[in-house]
Amino acid sequence: MTDALPTRSRLVAASLESAGIAGTIIVLPDAASTAALAAAALDIEVGAIANSLVFWSDDEPLLVMTSGAHRVDTRGLAERLGRGTIRRATPEQVLAATGQPIGGVAPTGHPAPLTTIVDEDLAAFPEIWAAGGTPHTVFPLTFDELVRLTGGTVAKVD
Repeated sequence: MTDALPTRSRLVAASLESAGIAGTIIVLPDAASTAALAAAALDIEVGAIANSLVFWSDDEPLLVMTSGAHRVDTRGLAERLGRGTIRRATPEQVLAATGQPIGGVAPTGHPAPLTTIVDEDLAAFPEIWAAGGTPHTVFPLTFDELVRLTGGTVAKVD
């Protein structure tokens, strides 16, 4: 029932429904603002967490959906993408670009589409979990659904 979800999560749920993705957003009792916390709360491998990281590159936000098992190599990713410097967005930039707080950024439900990179390592998991717009909400989907939902480019990010 989406009425019980926070406003930001309702936007994400509507986006999932529009995309034909069946994953239901669940509310966790405790915040899962890191991949490790989310994995522990869901009792899954940290690598199956699709961690939403917002960076700033070439004067625009760049959303990187990475496996929770590793960090993004911003220098290597910039080279592979033919971009200038990729640096972490500030909390204010994250909120402005996504409408969602750090620790709860979903792959969808943003004010406008974001250029998105999807970590190729997430393809190893039959089911992955992503934030649902707040640090207390998450939802399941497949790698293919994540790529389709975000219109993302699959790439090596670590």
